[in-house]
Amino acid sequence: MSSIRAIAVFALRESLRRRVFLIVALLTLAFLLLYGLGCVQAFEAVQEADFPDAPGLRREAVAGATLLGLASFATLFLGAILAIFLTIGVVQGDAERGLLQPLLVRPLSRVQVLLGRFAAASVVSGCYVVAVFLAAAVITYVTGDWWPDRTLEPALSLAFAVTIIVALSLAGSVLLSSTANGIATFMVFGSGLVAGLLGQIGEALRSQTLDTVSLVATWLLPFEALYQAGLSALTADTTGFTQIAVNLGPFGGAEAGGPLLWLWSTLYLLLVGAGAARAFARRDF
Repeated sequence: MSSIRAIAVFALRESLRRRVFLIVALLTLAFLLLYGLGCVQAFEAVQEADFPDAPGLRREAVAGATLLGLASFATLFLGAILAIFLTIGVVQGDAERGLLQPLLVRPLSRVQVLLGRFAAASVVSGCYVVAVFLAAAVITYVTGDWWPDRTLEPALSLAFAVTIIVALSLAGSVLLSSTANGIATFMVFGSGLVAGLLGQIGEALRSQTLDTVSLVATWLLPFEALYQAGLSALTADTTGFTQIAVNLGPFGGAEAGGPLLWLWSTLYLLLVGAGAARAFARRDF
């Protein structure tokens, strides 16, 4: 355990040296400022509208849930960027720079190296998306007096989603160069978003084929399913037309996954980790 902790600390120090966190902090600050401005304008427009609330439809709830749903997508995107940059060159990239070989000649197993890097990236990325989501929720409440029905579930869903992205990027770094792995991981991330979008299109067109394709693709890339479950949790206790109005989100509508989703995501994480460890064990550096 101490060896894994040492590798994790080494990874964090290396990220600080490359100023990864500084770049992410600036991007996050810009996002939250823009989001706050957007919330102010959106809620002012809602309050100044001259039409009354329809039965079962609350304008502030629709606006707040829609805005926070958009913020959830942006949070997942920023968290994915952080996760990928923390793991993009963990194995192949470090080997090319001569940083990996000194670690492997020490009394460390390759599994410990992977676990240490995974622990560092997943903890940082997970805490990051939770903090940004909560900040966005507070901004939404301050500007529009609306708070999501559930707070912990969407935050944890986003954290688990970026953890899966960390595992995929880490596994890719075993076989691919930094540039190729970055491109591949972003394409996988984009594929998950497209799968969610297909589900929305299929629902709008009442196409069973598109719905099935979207469902299968989403569960094959469970970070998208977790994102959709987080969206669903935002208005889990909302009923009536308000619930219908806020069920849509960017790149994937709200869809509760239930305990099976969390079980499958955990198994998926273990399978990706086992595959990465097996591939790393066969590599010569």
